[in-house]
Parts: sequence; C-alpha cells; structure tokens
Amino acid sequence: MIELVDENDDIVQFEYIMTLEYGAHDYIVLGPVDEEDDDGIVILRIEQDENDEDIYVTIDDDDELDSVFEAISEIMESDLE
Repeated sequence: MIELVDENDDIVQFEYIMTLEYGAHDYIVLGPVDEEDDDGIVILRIEQDENDEDIYVTIDDDDELDSVFEAISEIMESDLE
C-alpha cells in the first residue's frame, strides 16, 4: 500500500501495481484500494528531490501520459496471455 496526499491534504491509499522504466524516466503505477472508488489507475513520474529521495510527480504532458499508458497497457495485456 502507498499513501499519498491529495490536493485537499487528504491521505489517499493506493495499491502498488508496477514500476516502469520508459524513455528517460521511471514511472509508478498505482490502483485504487477500494473497488467502489475505482477511478482507474494512477501513473506518476518518479523524480528525485535535492536529497536524492524519490518523489512522485503528476504528469502534465498529455502526450507523455498517453505514451506511458499505452506501454503499461501492452505489458498488462501480455501478462494476461
């Protein structure tokens, strides 16, 4: 389980699905813990802060997000086969 703080300063729990190295970045893929709150997966870019600690950053570029989502979809589909 991973806990993140949302824009309202509320703690939200997610289930870790995978980490993906894609292009020049690493990404973390999270899923909802509660099936009733299923808003789909969350994809965040992993970056490092000034202390070399991992931080998770929202992806603002739609093209980047679409490309990463497509790569994740391909991996998940191949795992189902």
